[in-house]
Amino acid sequence: MIHADVLGERARLSPQRLALVFVPTGERLTYAALDARARRMALALTGGLGLRPGDRIGLLAHNAVEFVDAVFAAAKAGLVLVPLSTRATAKELEGIVTDSGMRALVYDGAFVPLVSALRGAVPVEAWIAMHGDQRSSASDGTLAGLLAGVADADVAALAHAARREARPDPESPLFLLYTSGTTGRPKGVIVPHRMVAWNAYNTALCWQLREDDVSPIFTPLYHAGGLGAFLLPILAAGGTIVLHRGFDPAEVWHVIARERCTVVLGVPTIWKLLADAPAFATTDLSSVRWLISGGAPLPRVLIDTYQARGVTFKQGYGLTEVGVNCFSMSVEESVTKAGTIGRPMMFTQARCVGPEGDDVPPGEVGELWLRGPHVCRGYWNDPEATRQALDADGWFHTGDLAKCDEDGFFTIAGRKKDMIISGGVNVYPAEIEATLAAHPAVADSAVVGVPDETWGEVGVAFVVRAPGASVDATALSAHVLESLAKYKLPRQFVFVEALPRTPYGKVVKDELRQAYLGERLAGRP
Repeated sequence: MIHADVLGERARLSPQRLALVFVPTGERLTYAALDARARRMALALTGGLGLRPGDRIGLLAHNAVEFVDAVFAAAKAGLVLVPLSTRATAKELEGIVTDSGMRALVYDGAFVPLVSALRGAVPVEAWIAMHGDQRSSASDGTLAGLLAGVADADVAALAHAARREARPDPESPLFLLYTSGTTGRPKGVIVPHRMVAWNAYNTALCWQLREDDVSPIFTPLYHAGGLGAFLLPILAAGGTIVLHRGFDPAEVWHVIARERCTVVLGVPTIWKLLADAPAFATTDLSSVRWLISGGAPLPRVLIDTYQARGVTFKQGYGLTEVGVNCFSMSVEESVTKAGTIGRPMMFTQARCVGPEGDDVPPGEVGELWLRGPHVCRGYWNDPEATRQALDADGWFHTGDLAKCDEDGFFTIAGRKKDMIISGGVNVYPAEIEATLAAHPAVADSAVVGVPDETWGEVGVAFVVRAPGASVDATALSAHVLESLAKYKLPRQFVFVEALPRTPYGKVVKDELRQAYLGERLAGRP
């Protein structure tokens, strides 16, 4: 029976291989040691807290070994883990904690003020401090105390029992992953064991991961990207995860060289920051097999930057709702098909669908629909949102716009909700943003549609100038018109210090749109 305890399965096969390196402390844990930690935590949560299969448990923490322990403890015990954003406010977390119905919440010391604000506002039975000296309240339990209450003999017995006892049903939820809320109230994506295991195994196979692969994780583990690429796939393959507490460009380049990392995932914002770091030009990258970007459209100029550095640079695609790895490409195709996200992975069906529900011809843009064993079960406590996204035939309507060429390679054109219809013609912001990214004076940009009396909608480009650069709207207009038709030219360029982004690098375009409309309503240019 397929289940999500990838760590437990790999620990039986490769107990003495190195599974995890934790950068802040230098801890180096074999598969056997990491699995024993997870088994101990599973017993602590079920025996110490009295949690039962199906119960939800929240986790509010930066990347840590205990975070990994909690993922696999939940998989072993049949619990539902609800990772919480470390950037959310108490008000935002209040809605998620209440909606999920979690019985317990584990938190690390950095979030004591946040937890204090939540207490009394949400019906959580148990508050568990990850470290005893950093509790929100004297009445809180501690993770160390729970773990100390588990006998070593029971930890060993659980390993033997796992070989013969029933595992969680493949459709049982393992995670509730709440979306970022860029389109409204965050929704809890129901991620079952089947989806987690399939993503791990299929990614390892289609991306040709190996047991000698070493991959750093410096993105947040509370996000689907941190969990699905590469934590679970690398562990499925028997490789090594190098876990950072957070993102620091200098530290990342240093660790990639020191640990001889081979495959590295990031989002476009991170790849830009890493390319701008001084260490980019000097770091020894001889161990790297390839780098890959996901999470948002990738400007071609970034691909060229890394390929010029002599490393293979790929682009991937995924969503929380469909698994974060849905497409694949070879090393050779990363050059010949640069700018695409590749072909659908094995047993993944993909379509580009027009407004009437029919597939559009090759080369034309339509909404990307996906179907396969990597698709979620829908949204927690939200049957209407589930019905809108997941149709009766099992197709998930991603809301992303894409096109497919004659060779079966897909290219993302942007979000459906971001598409601008100007004078009846479709304009795709991602195309304009990629063009702006190629200008040396542009560090970052985002294009949004705003209402217009004549054209229905027009584009407004928000631009962050590169450090020390000077560029104006006239120069950028001329640059855009060198590559794109005039109807795609933004009506206005607004220069800003920074763009609002989610923790995983996506621009919060509605925030930009509302700010612009507010300024216009106030009569300011």
